[in-house]
Amino acid sequence: MSDTAAINIDTEKGNFFYEQDYEFDAGIGLDSKVIDYIVDVKEESEWVREFRQKAFEVFKSKPMPTKWATKDLHNIDFDKIRYYLSQGQKPSRSWEDVPDEMKETFERLGIPEQERKFLSGVEAQFDSEAAYSNMKEELAKEGVIFVGPTEGLNEHEEIFRKYFGKVIPTGDNKFSALNSAVFSGGSFIYVPPGVKVKQPLQAYFRINAENFGQFERTLIIADEGAEVTYMEGCTAPKFETSTLHSAVVELVALKGAKIQYITVQNWSNNVFNLVTKRGMAEEDATIKWIDCNIGSRLTMKYPGVILKGKRARGEVLSIALANDGQHQDTGAKMIHAADDTTSNIIAKSISVGSGRSSYRGQVHMPKHLKGCKNNTECDALLINTNSRTDTYPAITVRGNDNSVQHEASVSKVSAEQIFYMQQRGLSEGEAMSLAVNGFVNDLIREFPMEYSVELKRLIDMEMEGSVG
Repeated sequence: MSDTAAINIDTEKGNFFYEQDYEFDAGIGLDSKVIDYIVDVKEESEWVREFRQKAFEVFKSKPMPTKWATKDLHNIDFDKIRYYLSQGQKPSRSWEDVPDEMKETFERLGIPEQERKFLSGVEAQFDSEAAYSNMKEELAKEGVIFVGPTEGLNEHEEIFRKYFGKVIPTGDNKFSALNSAVFSGGSFIYVPPGVKVKQPLQAYFRINAENFGQFERTLIIADEGAEVTYMEGCTAPKFETSTLHSAVVELVALKGAKIQYITVQNWSNNVFNLVTKRGMAEEDATIKWIDCNIGSRLTMKYPGVILKGKRARGEVLSIALANDGQHQDTGAKMIHAADDTTSNIIAKSISVGSGRSSYRGQVHMPKHLKGCKNNTECDALLINTNSRTDTYPAITVRGNDNSVQHEASVSKVSAEQIFYMQQRGLSEGEAMSLAVNGFVNDLIREFPMEYSVELKRLIDMEMEGSVG
């Protein structure tokens, strides 16, 4: 009996939804009136209205991406998307106060249990707004802030506004402009100087409605010498129509700070998952992205780090699994902007059936810098004859005192491997799952224990029926 076979896999864990009577509904399609509606419902300041309206103009003016993109983007119909849905809920501090349907949703996904076991704080978002938000009292006493962006704007504007939109400007790309125009939900975290948050903070993003767009905005600031780990999970039910998820995540690690950002997504295959994630690391700071992408129709996500201060370090560890009808277009960006900075990219992808995985990476080192180092490793595993993988590295290194190394490999699970494992008592499906888990095992070890178990479950689920 294999270890993977002993795991009880719930293949339909996220595939359910509840009929909702939304108190606030901006309707279908996007224009300036929809943006005003969002501002009015959320009771935001006039500078936020101006920020959103300007972003909307930028969104309209920008064409669809072409360089870092796929043709499938043109299947998005922005006029058929619902941009804001809410029951008018404010984030509850107690599970007992969460509306029944939302509470049942998150209980089925195991969120309360995870909070009790190993988390310092949890935020659970349902469509456009957070339904639950809570953090341990001892962290609040140390000055840690963990709220949604609306509370960040209203209650902590001096900190929030200083960094908001600075790491990822509105005009960075068409979808960052869209998010800037209609963002709702997400997380705002501030960790004061020298405070080390020992247990992770987690946010969970749930899409429940059909033809919906979720546009959370996350800003995490670790002040000098501070440390924090943030984890996010994502699910959506399977609808016949397309769903859009377009988030923006900004990380700011000040001198000597450390931020670790972990994502395990399990979107249904009708979701366009188009996310802009970037961090800025000051002197002696470290930003580490651990990113797992399973599910969705199309994922475009390239976590990046701007290494702004001397001896700053950036790291991206990513796993992508593309099944039939799916394209995982993922990678990383490392921009070296100071001497003696170090970056590390390790990307692994699995393509199953007719699935396609692509790695797109950018490493940039100007000639006036010295002592900069980068390591990039891209490994792809093909499961079937129709599987596809592509690698598009863009590496620019100038000057004589910087170094880069790049390594890439493509392999296929062989019939001999499967036969060998079958001779030792494994079924064909169990043998395939074992081979895939072995391929990504070194990266899975980087995940916290509770997430690594869940990740192996998701991989097993995706591998069911892949043989043949």
